[in-house]
Amino acid sequence: MVKKVADSPASSPVTITVTSSGGSRSIGLTSPMPRRQSISNNPNSPLESRRSSGGGGRCLAFSKESTDEFVAYTVQIPSTPDYRILSDSQSSPPLGSSKSRGKIPNEGFIKDTIFTGGFNSVTKAHMRKSSDDMPSAVKSKMMCGMEGCDEKAIGGNFKSYCECGFGICRDCYLDCANPLPEWGRGVKLDKNLSVVQSFKNPNHDFDHTRWLFETKGTYGYGNALWPRDGSEFGRGRYETAPDFTDKRNKPLTRKVGISAAILSPYRLLMVIRLGVLGCFLTWRVMHPNHEAIWLWLMSVICEIWFAFSWLLDQLPKLCPVKRLTDLTVLKDRFESSELNLRNPKKFSDLPGIDVFVSTADADKEPPLVTANTILSILAVDYPVEKVACYVSDDGGSLVTFEALAEAASFARIWVPFCRKHKIEPRNPEAYFTQKRDPLKNKVRLDFVRDRRRVKREYDEFKVRINALPETIRRRSDAYNAQAEMRAKKKQIELGLNPSEPIKVPKATWMADGSHWHGTWPSGEEGHSRGDHEGIIQIMLVPASPDPLFGQEADEENLIDTTDVDIRMPMLVYVSREKRPGFDHNKKAGAMNALVRASAIMSNGAFILNLDCDHYIYNSLAVREGMCFMLDRGGDKICYVQFPQRFEGIDPNDRYANHNTVFFDVSMRALDGLQGPMYVGTGCIFRRIALYGFSPPRATEHHGWFGRLKKRKQLLPRKAHDHEQEQSDEMLLPINGDKYKDDDETTRTTLAIQFGNSTTLVDSIAVAEFGGRLLHELRGKGSLGRPAGSLAVQREPLDGNALAEAVSVITCFYEDKTEWGKRVGWIYGSVTEDVVTGYRMHNRGWRSIYCVTKRDAFRGTAPINLTDRLNQVLRWATGSVEIFFSRNNALFASPRMKFLQRVAYFNVGMYPFTSIFLLVYCVLPALSLFSGKFIVQTLDVTFLIFLLAITLTLCMLALLEIRWSGITLHDWWRNEQFWLIGGTSAHPAAVVQGLLKVVAGIEISFTLTTKSSAPEDGEDEFAALYEFRWTTLMIPPITIIMFNLIAIGVAVSRTVYSPFPQWSKLLGGVFFSFWVLSHLYPFAKGLMGKKGKIPTIVYLWSGLICIVISLLTVYVYPPAGSQGFVMP
Repeated sequence: MVKKVADSPASSPVTITVTSSGGSRSIGLTSPMPRRQSISNNPNSPLESRRSSGGGGRCLAFSKESTDEFVAYTVQIPSTPDYRILSDSQSSPPLGSSKSRGKIPNEGFIKDTIFTGGFNSVTKAHMRKSSDDMPSAVKSKMMCGMEGCDEKAIGGNFKSYCECGFGICRDCYLDCANPLPEWGRGVKLDKNLSVVQSFKNPNHDFDHTRWLFETKGTYGYGNALWPRDGSEFGRGRYETAPDFTDKRNKPLTRKVGISAAILSPYRLLMVIRLGVLGCFLTWRVMHPNHEAIWLWLMSVICEIWFAFSWLLDQLPKLCPVKRLTDLTVLKDRFESSELNLRNPKKFSDLPGIDVFVSTADADKEPPLVTANTILSILAVDYPVEKVACYVSDDGGSLVTFEALAEAASFARIWVPFCRKHKIEPRNPEAYFTQKRDPLKNKVRLDFVRDRRRVKREYDEFKVRINALPETIRRRSDAYNAQAEMRAKKKQIELGLNPSEPIKVPKATWMADGSHWHGTWPSGEEGHSRGDHEGIIQIMLVPASPDPLFGQEADEENLIDTTDVDIRMPMLVYVSREKRPGFDHNKKAGAMNALVRASAIMSNGAFILNLDCDHYIYNSLAVREGMCFMLDRGGDKICYVQFPQRFEGIDPNDRYANHNTVFFDVSMRALDGLQGPMYVGTGCIFRRIALYGFSPPRATEHHGWFGRLKKRKQLLPRKAHDHEQEQSDEMLLPINGDKYKDDDETTRTTLAIQFGNSTTLVDSIAVAEFGGRLLHELRGKGSLGRPAGSLAVQREPLDGNALAEAVSVITCFYEDKTEWGKRVGWIYGSVTEDVVTGYRMHNRGWRSIYCVTKRDAFRGTAPINLTDRLNQVLRWATGSVEIFFSRNNALFASPRMKFLQRVAYFNVGMYPFTSIFLLVYCVLPALSLFSGKFIVQTLDVTFLIFLLAITLTLCMLALLEIRWSGITLHDWWRNEQFWLIGGTSAHPAAVVQGLLKVVAGIEISFTLTTKSSAPEDGEDEFAALYEFRWTTLMIPPITIIMFNLIAIGVAVSRTVYSPFPQWSKLLGGVFFSFWVLSHLYPFAKGLMGKKGKIPTIVYLWSGLICIVISLLTVYVYPPAGSQGFVMP
């Protein structure tokens, strides 16, 4: 509320008015403000001050008037522990209301006024009786001035309690002033007109840091709140000061920068090391080794490339950030328990989310692992009616189908148990096998009994899942035997020759006695992996919005669920149609089929993508991700990526399976730019962004390093005002009166891009509305939604919807559409995840990296050397494909930031480093064989440069460890596997990528085997010591043998030489040991668990030794030898 400004004497050029911040108005700077009269204790004072009765803080309005200028602004006094908030019962009516004009605010108090409202809604006053409608009796000054109170006012030294002089009794004062400090401690103004008085109330929870973050201001007596651009006094456009004590006005997220004490030296070291590298390379070029010019030339070329590669990797790490979320604010804003006329039933206003789980092979991806992942999703802490889980079975296996049915049945026990006792994690296998005390923090007396019963049920569930393949085989054999008998009987009845064989298809049978529509082990026509029908089965129907509580424990109900919501999220099994002659595009095609089917069945505004072996480890993970999507500015976020965390990794992490350097260093650094890359799992998408639409607004970066910025609004306009956009621009579909002219044109365009399903096209605008921010949080030029608009029940599914869903997962639906080209997951690369994320960033979207205190998701990783190399080979091959495609960052649009472009360019470039790495790993051996070195002599300059490069690298690593939280062991393991992968999988990836680009040879990869939980007595890390030969091992074995032989030859030659050159020997041996130390994990993997080296390793090692020895003798024949002479 802004109080009226009094006419000041001519001698006073300034007027000060103290007001509450709850309704303060920003005053224009250019329009004169009419002088209005105000109630003041001292109207003759040239500097008048007044306490407001509102809450939330205070404002000082200053104005200066003269004949030629007029300046007006407002100073916001924040609510702090030094200035406590008064009760709302003391608030005065708004300025301009009939109750405030010409009256003292307290005299305009309205009795029995009913106030209705809630978060994100306008507070309304429903007046039942007003002081204007009824004659008011004049009260004695000795009586309490509050309406309806006849108690005696405090007399005598009342102003020590209330400076305004208003008569009030003790009880009314306590009611109004609550939570002011105890009675008798008054508030006084200091001589310097400060309005701050410290109460030192220990119960006050005001957060100074939070307030500074929200207001982007500086702490002090007050902050000047200048009007927004274009606002002028008298035109009715004002910015109301926010109520900082309302949790709903607080941000859902905050960005925490890295400490300058770490980041500044880190950036300085980057510059220093870059300068040292430049000086070193200059010195190397200017000082060639004329004795071994070939050795010098190869080493200089490799070193220049390594410096360039290091620069590409290091530049995006200039701006690392950390982010935090506030789940309390999310709950207050979207699930408030306060009365709200827009949401009378108090349903959740959070948007819907569809969870996608992909699996392709029931043999390599155990059904029990998939079932546990599904159970963790069904028990997620999110409104049940807003969650839908879709399982894509790209193999069409009956084992997966029946495992999912078993999981849906067991979920009716497991999910209420998790909700009742707040179980974490909510994967039953992970929960029951964890080593910590299960009774920790459990307070309910029936927990032990419930846990024992659920554990018994889970053990039976595991047995049924593990027995499914054998159960299905026996069932199918029995049904097939009956079918053969019927066919044989029919043959005899028809009078045919009984000796003639009868062809009866070896079908796979379901439990109800019908044929399975998916794949059969026999591979019959129409039932093979690449040839089967599309299948959709709803395992769990959508939940109603009203809570459903269970019953007491009895014979049917294992646990007491009388106070537990027993509803289940929707669970759907999907297996898309496959036919010969169609390119099904592997995982990307399966995910796009889920996008279309889910749009028709549930149409969640957001999509969570998980692999079948990645389960939800933190039940609040979805809420943490939604904090970023629903916060101010969240409408520009295309996805929220979570880090991948793994279980079942050996304690030493021999092959760097945790990959912490990438997830905790590189991804955090990208979060400070335009956002992290999409890594294939653990990612929450905005559905509209996945559809290929552009963000509501974007920033284009022009000039050197993108320093010139141009902001653009990308909302659609009318046809005659529409500017010529880029040819691939897709603007968001908007519903509104002013867009009706282009509605038919838009629908036609969308039908061409998304296919001929009208239901799918109609769902796009609904998904866009569900992903909008609330009105008060939307960005400039963006559209929002009213609070409570999503607190509605979903439309029930019917047969027509399911039929439409089946039609959009057919193999020919994507023909002549934009699916896989711009819409959905992008085709054409084995690393479709990176390409999909790159396309979104290229359109101007940004992404967020969400690192939660408790890991959001956990999965498994291959700890076997062969599986690990094949995995790295697939990733590197995809990077080579990206480099030779239009997805190369060199062709990125101006909407991508410069450093983000550098990061994506490095993704496509890093496999080519392997070519130079192979050469550089061989150079030490060549140096030892030849007796030469890469430099003429080991002089001081070379050693100083080498020392400076090494020290700066180590110091950068230490600072990265400090701001990222990784360990030195993680960093060293990453360095080791960088060389192992660079000498094995990466060169093969370059060759395969070139073959695909040049010769068009397609690349096929085997699915990575997912490990299941070990049984009792089994070695948890047995796969680590299992040896499986692959040709990718040949280059590292060659490098190891080459360097070992070279060290032996060089040492023996130097020791027995009459003129030993120890400096060159030490230089060559040092670099050889550098290579061997990096390859040590690889060599240890070849030896197995007990050091038993496989025979094939001996054979290859012997062959390599013979070849190297012959080449050495040929190139460097022994002194005095005449060579081989023909007889």
